[in-house]
Amino acid sequence: MAHTRIKICGITRPQDGLDAARLGADALGFVFYPPSPRAVDAEQAKAVIDVLPPFVTTVALFVNPAQHEVEQVLRRVAPDLIQFHGDESPEFCAQFARPYIKAVRMRPDVALDQLARQHYKAQALLLDAYQPGVAGGTGETFGWDRVPRNFSMPIVLAGGLTPGNVGEAIEQVRPYAVDVSGGVEAAKGIKDAAKIAAFMRGVKCVEVD
Repeated sequence: MAHTRIKICGITRPQDGLDAARLGADALGFVFYPPSPRAVDAEQAKAVIDVLPPFVTTVALFVNPAQHEVEQVLRRVAPDLIQFHGDESPEFCAQFARPYIKAVRMRPDVALDQLARQHYKAQALLLDAYQPGVAGGTGETFGWDRVPRNFSMPIVLAGGLTPGNVGEAIEQVRPYAVDVSGGVEAAKGIKDAAKIAAFMRGVKCVEVD
């Protein structure tokens, strides 16, 4: 039985980070994108990371950042992984000597095979719902049947996942990991421990060959 990894994104408070880690999250995401209602600065992210137990992967999320913005966060926060969620080029993403994953908004004409070839240095592709003018966190799903089986690199499934639909999503897509933000919140940027626990149960009840 394969273990589907779980990333809780949009962490803004130490207590939410601790709750997610206690309940079994494999990774926590911190949004360094000021327009987002879940945005944090370096000090806020570090306050969470400083209290986390070991073996929880920390992920810094950017949307079309300047090079110096990424470098500043890497120096002050030292995340384990970078997530690029905009239109960043493969060359831009690979320049920071840090593992990265590349988010893909699932436009109708998206070519996943081509993107995988371009971002061959990425650890994974994260597939999110497409909504014009919105970088992510839409709360909407996309057609999971668009994700090819046995894809050439690991897939992180995002976009509108909730405790109620994550089991079905895993059964259909068989992703390496799932990523949730709004689906486990009491309000934007404020996580709900009971919803996180329910999401974890939804993931763990699915057996994947």
